[in-house]
Amino acid sequence: MSGGTVELLHVSKRFADVVAVDDVSLTVSPGEFFSLLGPSGCGKTTSLRMIAGFEYPSSGRIVLDGADVTDTPPNRRNVNTVFQSYALFPFLDVAGNVGFGLRYTNATKAEVTRRVGEALELVRLSGYEKRRPNQLSGGQQQRVALARALVLRPSVLLLDEPLGALDAKLRRALQVELKALQEHVGITFVFVTHDQEEALTMSDRLAVMSGGRVVQMGAPQDVYENPATAYVADFLGVSNLLAATVARAGSASAPCELRIGDVALESRCGAVGESGSVRLAIRPERVVVEPAGTGGANRVPVIVERTVFLGSAVQIHLRLATGESLQALVPNDGTELAWTSGSPAQAHLPADALRVLAPDHDEAPVPSAQGVDAFDVPLAAP
Repeated sequence: MSGGTVELLHVSKRFADVVAVDDVSLTVSPGEFFSLLGPSGCGKTTSLRMIAGFEYPSSGRIVLDGADVTDTPPNRRNVNTVFQSYALFPFLDVAGNVGFGLRYTNATKAEVTRRVGEALELVRLSGYEKRRPNQLSGGQQQRVALARALVLRPSVLLLDEPLGALDAKLRRALQVELKALQEHVGITFVFVTHDQEEALTMSDRLAVMSGGRVVQMGAPQDVYENPATAYVADFLGVSNLLAATVARAGSASAPCELRIGDVALESRCGAVGESGSVRLAIRPERVVVEPAGTGGANRVPVIVERTVFLGSAVQIHLRLATGESLQALVPNDGTELAWTSGSPAQAHLPADALRVLAPDHDEAPVPSAQGVDAFDVPLAAP
């Protein structure tokens, strides 16, 4: 399984007067787990379908391992696709499903048996060869779909929300398994999801999409910790977004001074050179709730509205004097929480965690990540 470089060069896709993908350029390196992340209708599935060959770009080029495959049909691309529905044949057993694609190769019967066995061993389903799909759990069916894709030894495996039909506990378990499998086989995975946890857990790099465009791309930790826009901050995980006014612009060596109502704050990260009205972002786990009146910089008076027990942590909902809401996340270390509904308190917003976001007038609000992608249409021959 060699190769696996994927390049999208100024790729756009239009359906009538709707622009599904708008001038997307990106490169996926060999052996990389790369995720396309975004809400329904952002263009991630359409991008994946163009890599697979199920859709052709309206403009731009798609290059696989240095070869232009923009107009190449799907069966002549060294890629394979795993879908959310798995699409297993109910009349075939597990071995028949996994080996189905090998019928159209020059593989001998003995080689088919060997390769099917190797693929099932990879996904830990050895011994399940004679079972039918209706005798398998959802997680086992997902593994069969993976084995069927891997048995053909593609250089790139495309995965279109393959964990979306599973319950939350099983989905989290298979996230770890899928990443471990990808590292073991060493091929390129391009993964489409609207689930932020999936993208953060498994990806080497990810691209956040909105309105058919890539808004930000990078390693999960970098994109999470350093969102470029309010859209990325709000979509990738939970983020507090606050309106503020710049009192004095900063620089690479000096923090900027900000005001939220009558409260003065400092920030050392993000677009500290901005002026005028900006938005601030801070993750709930970086907000520290303190007793009212505690001294120090970057403290904002708040009222505790409610607390929510999450098991491993407690979520504290706060309200600022300006009316804006703020969330804090406190690890559950076994101690009794001092805060109750209606308690006065103050929130410490550390200057190295409070990020200034430059105004982005073109950025669409974060749409719901529920429902069906506007361009998730049934597969059809191009």
